[in-house]
Amino acid sequence: MKTLTRQDLKALATNQAADPEEWIRVQLDTGGIAAGAETVLTSLEHARVEQRRSFALLCAGSVGYSFADPVIEVKSAKLPKILYGQMAPELVPELLAEQFDGGRILEDHAMATRARSLTIDTPVTHILVRDTSADIGNKTEFFQFSFQEELKRRGLDERVQVVRALDMGIYDEGAVVQLLPSAVTYTNVLAPDVARIVAESVEADRVVDDLLWKAPDKQARIVLRHSGQVDPESVDDYLQRADGYQAFAKTLFELTPEQVLEEMKTSSLRGRGGAGFPTWMKWQLTREQPAEQRYVICNADEGDPGAFMDRSVLESDPHAVLEGMMIAAYTMGASKGYFYIRAEYPRAIERVQRAIDQTREMGLLGKNILGSGFDFDAKIRLGAGAFVCGEETALIASIEGKRGTPNPRPPYPSVRGLWGLPTAINNVETLAIVPAILLKGGKWYASHGTATSKGTKVFAVTGKVRNAQLVEVPMGTTLREIVYEICGGVLDGKAVKAVQTGGPSGGVIPENLLNTPISYESLQELGSIMGSGGMLVMDQGDSMLDVARFYLRFCVDESCGKCAPCRIGGYQLMQILDRISRGRGNADDLPLVKRICQAMQKASLCGLGQTAPNPVLSTIRYFGEEYQAYIEGGPSYARKAKRAAANPEPATATATVSS
Repeated sequence: MKTLTRQDLKALATNQAADPEEWIRVQLDTGGIAAGAETVLTSLEHARVEQRRSFALLCAGSVGYSFADPVIEVKSAKLPKILYGQMAPELVPELLAEQFDGGRILEDHAMATRARSLTIDTPVTHILVRDTSADIGNKTEFFQFSFQEELKRRGLDERVQVVRALDMGIYDEGAVVQLLPSAVTYTNVLAPDVARIVAESVEADRVVDDLLWKAPDKQARIVLRHSGQVDPESVDDYLQRADGYQAFAKTLFELTPEQVLEEMKTSSLRGRGGAGFPTWMKWQLTREQPAEQRYVICNADEGDPGAFMDRSVLESDPHAVLEGMMIAAYTMGASKGYFYIRAEYPRAIERVQRAIDQTREMGLLGKNILGSGFDFDAKIRLGAGAFVCGEETALIASIEGKRGTPNPRPPYPSVRGLWGLPTAINNVETLAIVPAILLKGGKWYASHGTATSKGTKVFAVTGKVRNAQLVEVPMGTTLREIVYEICGGVLDGKAVKAVQTGGPSGGVIPENLLNTPISYESLQELGSIMGSGGMLVMDQGDSMLDVARFYLRFCVDESCGKCAPCRIGGYQLMQILDRISRGRGNADDLPLVKRICQAMQKASLCGLGQTAPNPVLSTIRYFGEEYQAYIEGGPSYARKAKRAAANPEPATATATVSS
């Protein structure tokens, strides 16, 4: 592999590599592979050889659409780029024949683009249709047939294909239609509108304004800007197609550390690991400490149940995280860095290690990088699955080979961290953002979000949601917008009961507060936290007492046991909640629970013990009547509630028990 120079990087910035004319890109993250993406890739490889086709076969991480795994993206000479979801090996022959030979889109698997247009500047060749109303009485096939008949009547059926789509990215807006290749999108289409759309938009290239979907995409992808687009195992792909290491080169040759700090300060980026500490301030504090050696650590010890933000970023865009770490190291004067990754993430570990090896071979890591005089190298340390090692002092102890338990602060790691030396710890998402800020400017980044919480946030939305996925939204987006407008609402058309944010350290937010704009401050006011980005959606069949018990049990199991408030308080809370869930609680239990929670919050050594009471306190705050029902109803009520939870139909009966 060639050792790069500054001139080589400049040339790559001005001479971006062109994509092949025809290609298929398979998304190979852990979720996609678990759903069968590797078998789809193998089938494509065999078909390409057997049918003597010349399309390029590419690999990428995940674009985030977990609900549609395995996902592939296809570009042929006759069609625009198309995302296909829920692919299977047996569909490969039909896909190749339709896409490459016939210029046709595969039915029931195509996903509409979110980059929607407001004008038709190219003749319509394909129409995606889907009824986004409740599944009962779905009219997708009716609208497909209606469009086909109208096109046939006008002699346009050979020119335009009508395709049933898997997903439109728009929900509960009736029949939705997207015209390709322009991506003009219509909503709430009725039967009489079909002829109008064909006459105006297909024949005359005019937009039907009263049907036009004008709302921009709710997502703003900064952290996920390369996800699903760049091969995570290829440094060449990152260099040639993603402005790879241009921000690092700019930092080395055009900016002083003080100027980088000023740009980061302008951006108002706060740590995305949960605490929300200003990134520039952490770097500055580390830089100010007198020391011959400083360290930078990427905290990838993602342990929240249901969370997969960091894993997905590391698997999809490891070079962006590494580049962010290199910029941080230059800014604070660090020459060594560590990725602390939980061992349960083998593919993330493999891809980060490959990124380190590739950049080292190219001269982007090591001594005198690009002739600048700056030295920096990075390595990986594996976590053994202890949730408490996500706390920075426990993480440092683990890297040092000690038992992963927290230590009192101050001194903070920025003053006295790894091996007693100044250390800055940033999480995966924070570091992935840094190169974009240095390329586009702090003001650009600060233009997203709210007055106090700038930029975007990545959430892993799971639970009772129709389309579980990874989303990235500007701060200030409401919880309701995420659940309903991005993820399609609740499974089976049920009503949402609550949304839990922040994992075991967070709290539940009831349905009537879902219009709250997301920010560090607003979530804290509601009794929850931003956390690293887990978001669990619950419907009316979920017991809030059981939710609190689940998260509390997790924290009790994961407690290091070093301090009494967490070790004893968590266990005592668990005993009380278990007793209440069996219908054996009494009137004194809830006041006692609150006192124990307050003691844990005030006296626990680290964030695990301090925030472990959050799910308990928030469920009591918003759903105290459920606790009261268990206490007043006794064992008979508890048995009835358990039966209802096990068999939640009909919905009205479940709602009665839950309340």
